[in-house]
Formats: sequence, structure tokens, C-alpha cells
Amino acid sequence: MSSHSTDPKVPQPESFEFTPEYMEKARAFIAKYPAGRQRSAVMPLLDLAQRQEGWLSRTAMDYIADLLEVPAIRVYEVATFYTMYRLRPVGRHHIQLCTNISCWLRGSDDVKRAAEEVFGLHFGESNDEATLEEVECAGACCNAPVAQIGDDYYEDLTYENAKALFQDLRDGKPVKVGSQIGRSGSCPEGGPTTLKELG
Repeated sequence: MSSHSTDPKVPQPESFEFTPEYMEKARAFIAKYPAGRQRSAVMPLLDLAQRQEGWLSRTAMDYIADLLEVPAIRVYEVATFYTMYRLRPVGRHHIQLCTNISCWLRGSDDVKRAAEEVFGLHFGESNDEATLEEVECAGACCNAPVAQIGDDYYEDLTYENAKALFQDLRDGKPVKVGSQIGRSGSCPEGGPTTLKELG
């Protein structure tokens, strides 16, 4: 699994500030917390900065610390703990493949191989087109193996359907979010086994 920490070799922007649209959202998040507890808005503000910038620079984290009037280390602690925050620039397609036990038992190694073949990268590497990253439990064990790409989950992956999915992403074609085998929710692969009839 790749390290989740800031990289001193990653160039940092000289400045960061929320656009008016994002500042309006930031103020709305901060307003949800009582006076003196605004620091509790750190997680949604980190998410806003990441959505605006594409990743979380140290400059953005310092800006959030100033906005919330907390020491910068308090923001760094949160950003480096949660892997949902990207601490270095990522490619157009940020592919986070779960390789924990359920996904591994159901073939995440094959999905990993498909991604590496399509994008010409190894996991832990990145270019402008893609970032390939292994993550611990994505929380969709019933439909393993699963990959998160952007905000969406792609489930029930195999070497074949993952390779087709990644190729479509690369070619700019529309892709199907969710189960790649047509499973509804988290029911068994063969379909529901209980509560088949109403009444």
C-alpha cells in the first residue's frame, strides 16, 4: 500500500483560496457548528479544497487552518490520517483498488493486472491520465472486488470486465457505475434467495 503522507518533492502552489462558490459552501459548513467548535468543519473543508484543486496541497491545508483559526498541525493530522484526501496531484482517472481480504480472495490481483496493462503503470504510480492506488477496505465486501474511481464504486470486477471498464475510461467512453455483473444491491450473485414474494 502506498504511503499516505505529504511528499516534500511535490511542488506546492504559492497560494490557495476558495473561489466565491466554494467559500459560500465553506461558510455553510462552518455555520453548522456552535461558536468555538468551528474546527469540527475541517473534514468538509478539506473535501472542498480537494474538489477545487484536484488534490490537497500544504498551501490549501494552511489556508483551512487559518480559516478555522486552528494550528496547521490539526489540519495536517486529519488530512494524513484519512486516505480519501489526496496529498499529491492525481491523474484524470484516480483508481483506488481495494486489496483487502474480501477483494483479494475474489480476485483483486487480476483487477490490478488489468489496470496496469491498460494504463501502462504499476500501482503506486501516476501520470496525467491515471493514478493507480491500492487501498484498504472500501466497505463493499459483498460485491468484491471493488474499485473506487472518483466518487463512484465499480463492483464485482473480474479481469475481463475490469479491463473493458479501464479501456472505456481511457477512451473517454461512458462507463456503468456499480455492479459490473448486474447484481442488485448486495443480493447474492444468483439473485434474491429470500423475501421473493410479497404478502
